[in-house]
Order: sequence, then C-alpha cells, then structure tokens
Amino acid sequence: MKLTIDTDAGTLIEQDGDTRTLNLYSREAFEVLSREWLRVGWDQKYPYTFSWMGRPIIQLPEDIIRIQEVIYRLKPDVIVETGVAHGGSLVFYASLCKAMERGRVIGVDIEIRPHNRTAIEAHELSSFITLIEGDSVSAETLGRVKSLIQPHEKVLVILDSCHTKSHVKAELEAYHSLVSPGSYVVATDGIMKFVHDVPRGQTHWKKDHPEAAALDFVDQHPEFVLEQPAWPFNESPLAQNVTHWPGAWLRKAA
Repeated sequence: MKLTIDTDAGTLIEQDGDTRTLNLYSREAFEVLSREWLRVGWDQKYPYTFSWMGRPIIQLPEDIIRIQEVIYRLKPDVIVETGVAHGGSLVFYASLCKAMERGRVIGVDIEIRPHNRTAIEAHELSSFITLIEGDSVSAETLGRVKSLIQPHEKVLVILDSCHTKSHVKAELEAYHSLVSPGSYVVATDGIMKFVHDVPRGQTHWKKDHPEAAALDFVDQHPEFVLEQPAWPFNESPLAQNVTHWPGAWLRKAA
C-alpha cells in the first residue's frame, strides 16, 4: 500500500491495487491514518511509555479511557484480569474501584515476578487487588478465582495474558461463565492481525490472534454478542475506536 498526504491540496491518496482520493480532513482519512499510526506505534512500543500511579501499564491510552467508560457505567463488583505483567492495569482498575467506592480486582498470571509482586503489594491501592499465580486455564486456578466471587456479584473479565488464538479461546471457555448479564469478557490485543508484517510482528499473527478466538467463541455461544460498547459522549463524526483491541468486546445478553 502507498499513502500520499498532500497538505496543500488537503488530500490523502491511498493506493492498494485501486486508488482512492480522500479529503484529508474527513472521517475516512482519519481512519486510514489511525490504522497506520497504530502499526508504527506498535513497532515503536508506544504503549510501553505509560504508567498509572507508579506502575507501568503497557496499554494504548484510548483503550484505557474506553474501558474506564465501561467500568463506570457497569460499576462491577469484581474485575478479573488474566495477565499481570507490571501490575499497571490492576492498579488502574483498583483506582476506579476506589473512586466509585465499589469493586475489587483479581489478577491472574502464570508467573508473577517477585519484584512486580512486591511493588503491587506495597502499592497504596493493594487492598483492592488479589493476586493469583497459576495457569489461567487450569482447573485449580479457575477454582481459586471462583472462590473469591459471590453468586450475586457483577463481574467483568479482561483477557490479557497469552494472545494465541488457542489460549484465548481456552480462556474464553474457562471464564465466560463468570461474566454477569450485561457485562463483558474482553479479549484484548486483536491488533496483532494488523501488525503481523511490521518489523516487530510475527507472520503467524495474521491468523493467530485474539479476535479469531472471539469470532469462534461467539459462533458457539449465542448468549454473547461481539460489539464495541457505545461511546457515552460523542460530538464528532467518528464511530470506531482507535484501539489495540479490535473485535475484543463480548457482551453477555442481559
């Protein structure tokens, strides 16, 4: 593909077999440029430049804001996240729980490195966070997660550990029963399919990615719908997230 930006003419020319000329200041041009910005940003490790209350968060800022919108609307009692890394996302969710005066966070990872565990447990929001070390799809780990959730509680699940199609599909099968009606299980980082050909990409990501798992899952679980949550505020012509999580949001029917 070839993109030509002409700021004098106010056009964006996209050549990919066919050629189309877009108004540079249009929604369509914004979407094309955002796609390429995401690809370059992935390769430059742009999300690796942010922290939340002292902990590296490794998320695209728009994804942080969008999930905040959903959490504030749902006000879940429990947020379960697979994939802990440095703990920034857990701390982020915990800060929302504290602000809302509702909710707590369960973080699951096959390996929680000692320095990360120490930092998370020493954090001022640690009382909102429970860490579970173990294979996220093992019966033992799942049992430990379930033991921390009461039947009446509203649950949101975020899958952000291993991003292979097979693992994400296994996590979807393991955790979907925890999701409350009207809430979501979020299969993050489907962006992999769009960055398989950048220098930091992997060729197999073209087919082996979380969105592929989500598509298979909804075919087998009609109680879930694959849809982007509506934006609570929008005075623009835009309608699509600029995101590392395309095809991620699986809503359980109310």
